[in-house]
Amino acid sequence: QVQLVESGGGLVQAGGSLSLSCLASGLTFDSYAMGWFRQTPGKEREFVAAITWNGGSTNYADSVQGRFTIARDNAKNTVYLQMNSLKPEDTAVYYCAAGPNTIKVVSGWADYYTYWGQGTQVTVSS
Repeated sequence: QVQLVESGGGLVQAGGSLSLSCLASGLTFDSYAMGWFRQTPGKEREFVAAITWNGGSTNYADSVQGRFTIARDNAKNTVYLQMNSLKPEDTAVYYCAAGPNTIKVVSGWADYYTYWGQGTQVTVSS
C-alpha cells in the first residue's frame, strides 16, 4: 500500500530553520506531483508548497514565498521542505501529499491530492 512518512519536525526558535522530509513507498514516485500542507487546530488544511513530477516547476503559498523551498529526489522517493526564517505563525502539523501531475494539484487544491502522510509537528517559539 502507499505510504508517505514525514520526518524532521520539532521545536525551533523564531528565525531558525527546519528541514522536513517525506519518504514515499508503494507508488511510482516520479509519476506524481508532491505537495506540502499544514494545519492548526480549528483551521482548514492550508497549502504550503508543491512541485511537479520532475522538479521542473514549483509553487508556494504567499505566506512562505522566499522563506521555504520544496525539492525532490526521485532516486530516493523523497520530497523535502526547507524552512528558513521561521515565524510563530508557521507552527502547525505539516503533511506531505501526492497527486497527479496536474495544474490543480500543483496549484495547491487539496481535494485533488490522492495520498496523504500522517503529519509531523512543527512548533516555532517566539
